[in-house]
Amino acid sequence: MSWNVERGRVLPHKTPSTPATRLLRAEGIAFTEHFYPYEEHGGTRVAATALGVPEHNVIKTLVMEDESRSPLIVLMHGDLEVSTRNLARATGRRSITPASPEAAHRHTGYAVGGISPFGTRKKMPVH
Repeated sequence: MSWNVERGRVLPHKTPSTPATRLLRAEGIAFTEHFYPYEEHGGTRVAATALGVPEHNVIKTLVMEDESRSPLIVLMHGDLEVSTRNLARATGRRSITPASPEAAHRHTGYAVGGISPFGTRKKMPVH
């Protein structure tokens, strides 16, 4: 529960519930939610600025697909990029490409820009 100030009164404000937050609560895992305005194509730079941390400290969740369209999740520092060639080699796959926004949503249940590695629609390996 967070609080919302409206017309000089403090009112309880229900925080958004997502599959990730429901899973973490159900498992008794402590976490802290951080809210900031969403900026399309803002990425980890905007998140880092809003949170007051270096972009390297923000972890992005990327959805990739291998040559057979099997999905996998990659957790990456916000200021770094994935080498799909090195990732394919390290995971024993022939090739890996970023999933389209539609495929990422289909695999995870989340929209691009708000994908969590927790509570995904499908179980996927995480790298």
